[in-house]
Amino acid sequence: MRTSRHRQAAACRTFCSLIALTTSMAVGAAAADRVAGQVVDQSGQPLPRAFVHVVGTPGSGSAGVFTDDRGGFDLAGAADSGCRVEASLTGFTTASVACSDRAVRIVLSVAPIEETLVVTATRTTAPADQVGASVTTFTAEDIERRQTPLIADVLRATPGAMIVRSGQPGALTSLYVRGGESNYNKVLVDGIPLNEPGGTFYFSNLSTENLDRIEVVRGAQSALFGSDAMSSVVQLFTKRATTEGKPDANFSIEGGSFGTVRAAGNVSGRASRWDYALDAAQFSTSNDTPNSDFDNTTLSANVGAALNETANLRFIARAELGKNGTPGQTAFGRPDLDAFAERHDGLGGVTFNQQLTPNVHQQASYALSVSNQQSTNLIEDPPYTPTYGGRTAPFEYSDFLYDSRTNLRRHHASYQADVVLANNASSGQQMLSVLADWDGERATLDDRLAGTSTPASRDNFGLAAQHQALWRRVSFNVSGRYEHNASFGNAFVPRGAVAVTLHQAGGDPVFGATSLHAAAGAGIKEPTLLQSFSPVPFYRGNPDLQPERSRSVEIGIDQRLSSDRVRVGVTWFDNEYKNLIALETTNFETFEAQYFNVGKSRARGAEFLFEVVPVDALHVRAGYTLLDSEVLESTSPDSPVYQIGQPLLRRPKHTGFFDVSWSRNKLSVGVYGMFIGEFVDSDFSSLDPPMLVNAGWTTWDARIAWKLIAHVTATLSIDNIGDASYMEALGYPALGRAVRAGVRVGF
Repeated sequence: MRTSRHRQAAACRTFCSLIALTTSMAVGAAAADRVAGQVVDQSGQPLPRAFVHVVGTPGSGSAGVFTDDRGGFDLAGAADSGCRVEASLTGFTTASVACSDRAVRIVLSVAPIEETLVVTATRTTAPADQVGASVTTFTAEDIERRQTPLIADVLRATPGAMIVRSGQPGALTSLYVRGGESNYNKVLVDGIPLNEPGGTFYFSNLSTENLDRIEVVRGAQSALFGSDAMSSVVQLFTKRATTEGKPDANFSIEGGSFGTVRAAGNVSGRASRWDYALDAAQFSTSNDTPNSDFDNTTLSANVGAALNETANLRFIARAELGKNGTPGQTAFGRPDLDAFAERHDGLGGVTFNQQLTPNVHQQASYALSVSNQQSTNLIEDPPYTPTYGGRTAPFEYSDFLYDSRTNLRRHHASYQADVVLANNASSGQQMLSVLADWDGERATLDDRLAGTSTPASRDNFGLAAQHQALWRRVSFNVSGRYEHNASFGNAFVPRGAVAVTLHQAGGDPVFGATSLHAAAGAGIKEPTLLQSFSPVPFYRGNPDLQPERSRSVEIGIDQRLSSDRVRVGVTWFDNEYKNLIALETTNFETFEAQYFNVGKSRARGAEFLFEVVPVDALHVRAGYTLLDSEVLESTSPDSPVYQIGQPLLRRPKHTGFFDVSWSRNKLSVGVYGMFIGEFVDSDFSSLDPPMLVNAGWTTWDARIAWKLIAHVTATLSIDNIGDASYMEALGYPALGRAVRAGVRVGF
């Protein structure tokens, strides 16, 4: 009996050993049949959504996968010891490594015309040619090369965009995109909204300091960003430290025409689990018009802390403290010598990021942005009669005294989860994003002369979902958002986009990748606090206002040529804007008025973009926009400017830009041109006959940087080289030729 049991135990041990050995061999075979690694660019930054596959003998290949947000991949097909792993991404040179490499790390070199990674289009990181939307990115190198203190002057080189500055640097500055109003653009810093409640945002004193890049996504984007994203989203990303060990420090100073002085200093570094990038800058100028002095101070910080290998915290802070004189329409009469505007904007936020699993990422954030604004004119200047070019107003204009304060606070909380549902040969890469946003808007509107104070408060909630799908030749995303607004109630806004690679570059040195992209979406914009809450009889608020709405459609094609040394693109767009809010007189005897939804307009056209890099040292970029806009339902039917059938105010039919830069050894040179065609405008000064057309303008700027010795570079900037005389808004002369020279020092 005992012997029989021993034999059974021995047989069992033998059988179990065989099972263990077989399992071990199977696991080993499976491991040998897989390969994993990471795809990065030349700087070591991960490249998401690159296509990776295993290649055996030349010309043969296997189905592959796409890299994740960290550039990682894991695929089968590496059983052949002679195989290679190949990675490709538009805008980068295809590369491969041997499957036998223990740590598979594929480095893709940037093509002459590189592709940028963008976040704003999908709220996840993706190559620009895969998002289906029209995106323009200005990198840190672009911003440094332009040597301009203000972001508005960088944005002028965005297709479909029109910047209007009512005077000289520091004056009221507005952005119009694809025919939309100036308050139809969502403006963010690292995901933190900057717009005033109701969408208003002026780029007057927003500086280029401590920025890593600027992304501009055109078209209605409310499905992902809620209110205000009617015609574009503009997002600024602050710099992060990239080097370990000794901190990097830089200092620059320049001065020039009209008493201009600009100084900046920054320090950044990484130590243990921390990274930091701190910056402070001051810009001041007297301009060339009395009482148009402009002073602005910028403070910026970006600090990160790694909690562990999968989670981190990031702190963002920024302040723009500006003050400028407001002399008025000096082209038509004497300047106002005491009026001024002061604006102190600040924001602070914290974001928690965590990679829960290889396929699940979550992000939670809270931020507070504040804006304290003052507009004051307390001294009565002498009356004057507006005159210009033989035109004269029929009566005198008297000075209008005012003293207003606006204090705004915007709480913003957001949560987003991104889940990779699949990433394989048959299904492609499938990702689902779900997100929730809350905005708590608080404001106090004070009129010091009238002795009135109007408090206002509004809470908005948004829930959204987005599905992204990616295959070798096709990518698409579809999203929808449910928005609950304390003013207008509930709204649903959808959006979809698709990108198709019609022709892959392969090894063709002449005819490169051909890409088709299309997008359609809806936008909404809440009323401003004044439009909703104002108690003043002459501009009384209306609590029953509906949101302004937009509908946008676009389709475009991009073609790369000559081994990625040439890129040409054209995009057609069609936008409609309705429920526009305007003031209507309700009592003609007392002149009482109230806000109503009364307007409608449309804008359609085409954007053309041309980019060429004939040699590595020379880069040429040019763009042209054709815009056909029309008032469909007028907000002011008695005005000749806003009549039905008129083109929209300050939206030119023809605009264009030209950007050429050359850099070799120690010298870099850039020349930038801007063409603005004729457009509808108004003198708003009762000139007789009235001025209803702005003739437009053409300007040229130049930039030079010369590296004198290691870490020391001399700079020269010339704005408006030809000293052109023009007005971006009628009555407000633009700055003439301005020259600045300076030096940059790095440590």
